[in-house]
Amino acid sequence: MNTRGRQGGLSIIELMVGLTIGLAIVAAAVLALVQQLRENRAVLTEARLTQDLGSATELVTRELRRAGHWGQAGAGVWRAPDVDLLPNPYSSLQSDTHADAVSFVYSRDASENHRIDSNERFAFRLRAGVIEMQLGDDNWQAMTDPGSMVVSTLRITPHVQEIDLGGACSQACAADDSTCPPRLQVRSLELQIGASSATDSRVTRDLQSWVRVRSDALTGACPK
Repeated sequence: MNTRGRQGGLSIIELMVGLTIGLAIVAAAVLALVQQLRENRAVLTEARLTQDLGSATELVTRELRRAGHWGQAGAGVWRAPDVDLLPNPYSSLQSDTHADAVSFVYSRDASENHRIDSNERFAFRLRAGVIEMQLGDDNWQAMTDPGSMVVSTLRITPHVQEIDLGGACSQACAADDSTCPPRLQVRSLELQIGASSATDSRVTRDLQSWVRVRSDALTGACPK
């Protein structure tokens, strides 16, 4: 009697076990891929926020450094007690920390007049998560993109260091003279900007910068 050979194969249980193992491997690979994509997205989001915030800080710093520039600054340099000085019409620098704003002026030319033109008024302010810059009278322009980052903090704190110039006066100051001696005001600004990513509010950055105002202010005078 001939015996037929039996054909080997997988049972239904073995097949299900194999499919389960395969699906587990595929699921692990998909999870690893998703995690990698999330990390890449987070890195790109952080890099973009850092770049945008750095660019905004650099622009604000560069403009604030020009505050008080006067085309005829030589006329306001103290030389001798008997020489009248012309006041710098651009020396004003106003900061309102409660309103997250600062306003200033600077000369764009070497004009000898003491009238501040409308195109020489500048300011920065924080409004609805956007830093806006004033270019002239009532001309505000957004300088940050709300679709890229949301600015939460714009703080500009002024610091003044006074240098007494009384030693250069030929006469001593009177006891009741509040304008004597002349003093040189070395001004600087502390700039702080904080922002978060517009696409992921968990990604935040803060930058701080010190701005040395190039135009020093002179107050007081020697007795005559």
